[in-house]
Amino acid sequence: MHIFKISLILIWFLLLGMLLHRDYFVRTLDSREVMALERDRRVEYQSIYFKEDKIGYVEHHFIPQDDNKLKITQQARMQLLISGQNHPVELDLEALLGSQSDLLSFEFSFNSPFYRMRADGNVDGDTVSFELDTGNSVVNDQIVLDGPPRLSTSRRSYLLSQDIGVGEKLKIPWFDPFSLTGKESVIEYRGKEKVLISDRVYNLHRFTENFGGARLNSWLDDDGLVIKEESPAGFVFIKEPEFKAKAMVNSAESRSDLLASVAVQVTGEMFDLTGRTEARYRISLPDDIEFDLDSNRQTFNDNDQVLTLVKEDLSSQGLDSAVCNADQEQLRATPYIQAGAPEIIDQSLVVTQDLEDDLAKVEALADWVYTNLEKRPVIGIPDALTTLKAGIGDCNEHASLFAALSRAAGIPTTIAVGVVYHKQAFYYHAWNEVCVGGQWISLDTTTNQLPADLSHLKFIEGELQEQIKIGALINNLQIEPLRP
Repeated sequence: MHIFKISLILIWFLLLGMLLHRDYFVRTLDSREVMALERDRRVEYQSIYFKEDKIGYVEHHFIPQDDNKLKITQQARMQLLISGQNHPVELDLEALLGSQSDLLSFEFSFNSPFYRMRADGNVDGDTVSFELDTGNSVVNDQIVLDGPPRLSTSRRSYLLSQDIGVGEKLKIPWFDPFSLTGKESVIEYRGKEKVLISDRVYNLHRFTENFGGARLNSWLDDDGLVIKEESPAGFVFIKEPEFKAKAMVNSAESRSDLLASVAVQVTGEMFDLTGRTEARYRISLPDDIEFDLDSNRQTFNDNDQVLTLVKEDLSSQGLDSAVCNADQEQLRATPYIQAGAPEIIDQSLVVTQDLEDDLAKVEALADWVYTNLEKRPVIGIPDALTTLKAGIGDCNEHASLFAALSRAAGIPTTIAVGVVYHKQAFYYHAWNEVCVGGQWISLDTTTNQLPADLSHLKFIEGELQEQIKIGALINNLQIEPLRP
């Protein structure tokens, strides 16, 4: 079953576009010092690789406008192999930049086999206002950054205009049109180094960006053009001529499967989960990132790095009549968990109308989501209303739709993101937690588990802005099951 998928391509776009602010005493980029971008019409191409497999390309156009502004258009075409199936992906962006390379407006579209979206927005100072249209739902929202936002493009001459020294850091607000999110980025200059790219040695400027512990590396030439860029997820961009960038991608038979390539292999041997009420795992995490692993049914011992899970008791003895101390964040509607949408409210009422017990409502809603969603990988931003109308999705869509339906029924609900054991490895996955009878209970509507089995290891709780932190674990996580 094609059920286990965290939005890796989404993580990749976010890792390229923005970072969490985790550093201190760093210099802020002064827009008055920004070197003006070259004003001649230019076209540039980048090939996209994954695990050394050619999977697509990006075409960049830079078109001078009046008033010292610049229009940028980007077209990306990719062929992604997910769970053995080929997924063609198309991304198109048109953006207008100001004289300081700041974003003024944008139009963006994204197409994959089971998902389409269009978004457009405008920038007023530090605020980006936008509208997202998936064809099934329309989301209007805005985000406020710490300064005029920039786009992550193939031309970054402004980084070299700051008279920056080796080891120095700059703070830059970024906006990512794909995920419609933004953060302030901290970029460190590592100096010049010789890099072998496509059998040629370059002497390039290296910049490193830290996103929640995940490091993005970029190599720029003296003109500020990005020659190479790589992310921890295994995606690599390389500047190449048009004929090479647009050359045929590797055949599906020879390409690496995205999910299998980033799955966490088990250290030692996995135990049988049948009948277990407790499970222990030794976890090895990156040194420079922190996750709150003490959450609900999980406890983490820092001394021996052991994570212990205790399965929830859903019997009458295990639950009481206490009211959950959940804040409004776990009950409210959000742009992507539209608990207040009439269609969501109506569907929630249809499923729960004859039920008064909260646990019975959870069971009914979970069963409805499991039964009514066709389980297929969907590359896109998961939102509940689109999923309800489309009737298709993977773990992200299941978790978002259940969260909306459950919140509409008045039940505090969150989205959990982590890994789950499947076919001899741990795969990145999303599921839910609900507060019923005074305690938080896990459930997985993708696999029809209530509570979720003890191979569901949670690292993050929340929506897209929090979920992106999972990117720091890719290729950096080790899990050793511990037998009793």
